[in-house]
Amino acid sequence: MTGIVHAVYDMCVYDAEVCDPPHRARVNSSMNSSSESRRGKMSNVFIHPLAVIDQGAQIGEGTKIWHFAHVRSTAKIGAGCNIGRDVYIDADVVIGDRVKIQNGVSVYHGVTIEDDVFCGPHMVFTNDMYPRAFSTSWTVSKTLVKRGASIGAHATIVCNVTLGEYCMVGAGSVVTKDVPPHALVVGNPARVIGFVCKCGQPLRREIRRTSEAVTLHCEKCDTDTVIPMNDYMKMVR
Repeated sequence: MTGIVHAVYDMCVYDAEVCDPPHRARVNSSMNSSSESRRGKMSNVFIHPLAVIDQGAQIGEGTKIWHFAHVRSTAKIGAGCNIGRDVYIDADVVIGDRVKIQNGVSVYHGVTIEDDVFCGPHMVFTNDMYPRAFSTSWTVSKTLVKRGASIGAHATIVCNVTLGEYCMVGAGSVVTKDVPPHALVVGNPARVIGFVCKCGQPLRREIRRTSEAVTLHCEKCDTDTVIPMNDYMKMVR
């Protein structure tokens, strides 16, 4: 991630009718001189007055965090992100640059999100394979969302999986296993029904096939995507 800056806890209560415009992130007065020299660059970090940012959280330049969001103290958020209303970002979560997290998403401990990922409204991450309210010995199961992936609204990502680069998870799907790069998955459990371009459009035109891979062409952006045969064979027909 680039352009990491520090923001401090700032809990504000405003009357909805008369509140001032949302404020921008404030800088911890205890920051060292090298951090102080970057104050000018930090002026474009935006935090709504009704968001809660715990002391120590790292927030990248140009990131916007909207009302009722809560970012824990050991979370790291990259540059140019948009964190929507009611989003919860748990301790030790790492979020890359230019990530868009829509309203009502909880990103729990154990989740890593790479650059350019889209998380649709109210989609769900998990981090415990065998949850019990009374368990004292549970371990965190990790989830990795790789660069450029998109997760549709209300999808559920069961932990201990990897979502491949530029894959797309359909709205309401339940992902229970790894998703290949560029794969389009839908259903419960989610299954591969096709492949998508980096631009997001479905790839329907096959232009080349070998024993190792299938090359698909995007009519919208006029680019080719090579899908390894092992991944291509996972598609439900």
